[in-house]
Amino acid sequence: MKEAKFGTKSIWAGEKEQLAFGATQVPVVHSVSFGYDDMDEWYDVAIGKKPGHIYGRNTNPTVQAFEEKIRILEGAEASTSFSTGMAAISNTLGTLLFPGDRVVSIKDTYGGTNKIFTEFLPKQQVEVVLCDTGDHEAIEKEVAKGCKVLYLESPTNPTVKVTDIRRMAAAGKSVGATVVVDNTFATPVNQNPLELGADLVIHSATKFLGGHADALGGAVCGEKSLVEAIYHYREINGATLDPMAAYLLLRGMKTLKLRIDQQNKNAAEIAEYLKTFDMVEAVYYPGLPEHPNHDIAKEQMNGFGGMLSFAVKGGVETVRDLLPKLTYANRAANLGSVETVVGPSRTTSHVECTPAERAAMGIPEGLIRYSAGIEDIEDLKEDLAQAFQALHTYAKN
Repeated sequence: MKEAKFGTKSIWAGEKEQLAFGATQVPVVHSVSFGYDDMDEWYDVAIGKKPGHIYGRNTNPTVQAFEEKIRILEGAEASTSFSTGMAAISNTLGTLLFPGDRVVSIKDTYGGTNKIFTEFLPKQQVEVVLCDTGDHEAIEKEVAKGCKVLYLESPTNPTVKVTDIRRMAAAGKSVGATVVVDNTFATPVNQNPLELGADLVIHSATKFLGGHADALGGAVCGEKSLVEAIYHYREINGATLDPMAAYLLLRGMKTLKLRIDQQNKNAAEIAEYLKTFDMVEAVYYPGLPEHPNHDIAKEQMNGFGGMLSFAVKGGVETVRDLLPKLTYANRAANLGSVETVVGPSRTTSHVECTPAERAAMGIPEGLIRYSAGIEDIEDLKEDLAQAFQALHTYAKN
């Protein structure tokens, strides 16, 4: 039988092994511990000689089903999970980097990731070099000087800049670096970094993977030896994914392909539509032909994603007036859910950063991050139209 298509995998992958009592859905196993009458069997499970579970901080059947599903969807050798996306990022970097090591990354990473690079790693005597996103020559130059880790995020949060993953992975491999890619915005539907040469892929599963804004989680997929080391770091440091969250993420992932296909379409139409408003200064979306790295995105992505951002005239004051006028959009610090979600970077992706730090990353205070939901596109467009019209009416008065 030939290999199943992605939509079929998103429904069936990783689940059958965890079913019990004839159930067709993976159960939520809340047990903290798992008992054994046979002491030798218990020991074999504890040391990994035999499959099984001993303690919830280490492994859990429901969590294992989630890990297996994302592993298959990313085409990875192994995967492990975390309580949040930031736990996945921090545990991965904590596993790979030691005092005296050097990491090369980009300036436009998610705000929490940026704080790890600018605040925490330097305190641990890790040298951090942040290059302009999209300046591939500059990144290659810094990588050529030697680095332990090359960390990328593409598309970036919130300006959706794109990096040539294949090219950067080749540069990283040439100096023996571990290449890590945050694939949260793209999802495995739209992009597969491992196929492009990355060693590890990171997801904030809270976002598109879950898709319903009701469960926190993170995941890392990739080369088995690397994932095993990261798992060991996580099991000792304790950033364990909760079984109920794993169940909700599993349920959400069953519709991943359907949701992402619709969000891709909606985001593309919204991006084009926003260009028609005179209050909009700029629209950022990889699917737009004028996007600086549109050709790269077209080459390495299967779809351009459900995320876009746009800058409005008048900065923060316009943002403050415009967003409350939207009917079909949650004003919240989240993204990737079935509902459209909007918010400025100053309260979402880069709330941890100062205005000066955001400016240095090319994030204007008038930037609005727009996570397209799965609503009917005409309703979303009409909602934007009435909000901008109300803004004009308000301004005239």
